[in-house]
Amino acid sequence: MQNIHPTAIVEDGAKIEKSVRIGAYSFVSKNSVLHKGVVVAQGAQIHGHTEIGENTKIFQNAAIGSIPQDLKFRGGDVKLVIGKNNTIREFAFFNPGTEDDKGETKIGDHNLFMAYTHVAHDCIIGDHNIFANNAALAGHVEVGNFVVIGGHTPIHQFVKIGDYAMLGGASAVVQDIPPFCLAEGNRAVIKSLNIVGLRRRFEKEDINALSDAYKKIFRKSASMKDAAKELLQISRNDKVKQLCEFILNTKRGIPYERK
Repeated sequence: MQNIHPTAIVEDGAKIEKSVRIGAYSFVSKNSVLHKGVVVAQGAQIHGHTEIGENTKIFQNAAIGSIPQDLKFRGGDVKLVIGKNNTIREFAFFNPGTEDDKGETKIGDHNLFMAYTHVAHDCIIGDHNIFANNAALAGHVEVGNFVVIGGHTPIHQFVKIGDYAMLGGASAVVQDIPPFCLAEGNRAVIKSLNIVGLRRRFEKEDINALSDAYKKIFRKSASMKDAAKELLQISRNDKVKQLCEFILNTKRGIPYERK
């Protein structure tokens, strides 16, 4: 039996699995799909074509799926798709896609979005990420897996953040941040590898390979892309190759201070 508070507004047509819990004074739109174990807390709102994966918890007063903050938005069949086992804390604000792009904002699994986080239209977010309070993603941002974004950090539209990167709190990110790196500052620049994060996930062999690659790419007198291209041809380490490929494919550039 569904546990829906009598003061909640659930529009006809919403697809709600029987184990879903919906709190007082909350709202669920007719085009929503809520899978097994989803919790919608008091005052939270689910708008538009929004699909929420199993065991995702949406806390009080979050606004999920309302139309993009994009002056070009003309309506249309746009979506927000949220994966499994996410935690979305108070006053978070997520938008669907736009017709000018993919028409979909997509969020993976096992992410933590702390209070007042914002995910704008057409973003793509992977798995196991942590977004601290007031982290704000503009439109079309892509975030990989196991990324940590510090509090009060805005990310410019179209920026890409690679796997296992970490962004310091109160940074302003306007260029791409490669995987495995730590960036901070206003404007944010690459400071080092994300050593703490790497030690939690990788073997010493991979960390050493990444450390050597980092020194050659970011501290060598040659250009960053030339060093990455050379390393890509000779390295046998998959993570080093991932780092090099990201740098070679960047469109917004990589912010770093040569040492």
